[in-house]
Amino acid sequence: MTGPAENRLINTLCNNGVSILKVFIRTLGCEKNTVDSEYAAGLLAKSGDVLTDDPEEADALIVNTCGFIEDAKKESIDAIFELAGVKNGAQKLYVTGCLAQRYGKELADEMPEVDGFLGVNDYMKLPEILHKDDDSRTVLQSSEGKTFEEFGQRLRSETPWTAPIKIAEGCNNICTYCAIPFMRGKYRSRKPEDIVKEAESLAAQGCKELVVIAQDVTAYGCDFGKGELLPDLLRRLCAIDGIEWIRLMYCYEDEITQGLIDVINEQPKICKYLDIPIQHCSNKVLKAMNRKSTSESIRSTVDNLRKQIPGIVIRTTLISGFPGETKEDAQELLDFVKETGFERLGVFAYSKEEGTAAARMKNQVRRDVKERRRDRIMAAQREISLMHNQALVGRIFRVLVEEDCQDGTFIGRTIMDAPEIDNGVIFTSEKTLKPGIFVNVKINDAFDYDLSGVCVEEE
Repeated sequence: MTGPAENRLINTLCNNGVSILKVFIRTLGCEKNTVDSEYAAGLLAKSGDVLTDDPEEADALIVNTCGFIEDAKKESIDAIFELAGVKNGAQKLYVTGCLAQRYGKELADEMPEVDGFLGVNDYMKLPEILHKDDDSRTVLQSSEGKTFEEFGQRLRSETPWTAPIKIAEGCNNICTYCAIPFMRGKYRSRKPEDIVKEAESLAAQGCKELVVIAQDVTAYGCDFGKGELLPDLLRRLCAIDGIEWIRLMYCYEDEITQGLIDVINEQPKICKYLDIPIQHCSNKVLKAMNRKSTSESIRSTVDNLRKQIPGIVIRTTLISGFPGETKEDAQELLDFVKETGFERLGVFAYSKEEGTAAARMKNQVRRDVKERRRDRIMAAQREISLMHNQALVGRIFRVLVEEDCQDGTFIGRTIMDAPEIDNGVIFTSEKTLKPGIFVNVKINDAFDYDLSGVCVEEE
């Protein structure tokens, strides 16, 4: 948010004929969108603009949208209309990101309140678009480049102690339910030296946890033609002073190699935590999804990870009600969840996305059936999660403090939990603790998805 010093700078520059804009950015969707917004903020700051967290004082309003599934699209559209409702005559409203990439022209016809639409490959043009002299509307849906596009310095908008870092863009896995390749394009790995440089910058800004992200983290380097590169990249990230946790998200089961397992065991900074979105366990459904995994390979990989990496926490994501999913398929998935006992798990009811192969499939499952199957799995997972949590009572864990509740109570996370999506630890301390530090917490109670405890010592 702008303060007195920033306002004095703005007045000085404006008096000297330099156009300075106050810009408000609202980000929706996944961590990849968060990174894109921070890149965009960095570009705008470099051009002299100032970010504000108050939409009413902004000259330009930006909604960075998600277009992955139906609920995400609805949330994005609601946010656009919300900002359009507070927009005054002098303000400009722009829509960026996946929704603009996928539906920019259609949205331009339906939303005259919006002054411009820029897709996922057009963030670089934001400073130019925001500062143009005429009032013409902009609709940009550029195709992706052949390589990962570097933006320069990110302007962090979230908690400084944890940061997602993008190692690739796009996806080569043509899953029949997913529109990401249409929006983000083919897989483009980022040069390791650029990743390390950004990670060093984040560490200098106080980052202690790097969350490594891509549409498919385990495919890193596939377009470089040099073999498996992810383990070497992780070793370089582990060598950065200040970084204490490195967390891997979005790992494909069929691409988890012995090399990856070895580096997780070898490097203490790498969290013994893997996010592996398997989507289903029925071979018939997996084949219809165009997934490379099979029921047998998933079971084998989970067993192998637990055998080779003692204490590993596995998160997965499932889809209920995929076209053609029968009662038997749904029961197989439910039984598999109960048998496997994933430490962390989420379920989405299948979303029919136009342009995908699955949207054209016969035997679409009714919404109420999809949601009922989802709810059954989540009810089973709630019991599994409680069981895992109860086994932790009495143990002491290193906890990253994230929130001071101002009453001697704090909220944090263990190494077993990713930011925003996983469990938390609610604990008390006689001392005032700053968010972003590590403390030791003894767990004294367990709930479905959270733990409680007391701080026993500072590190």
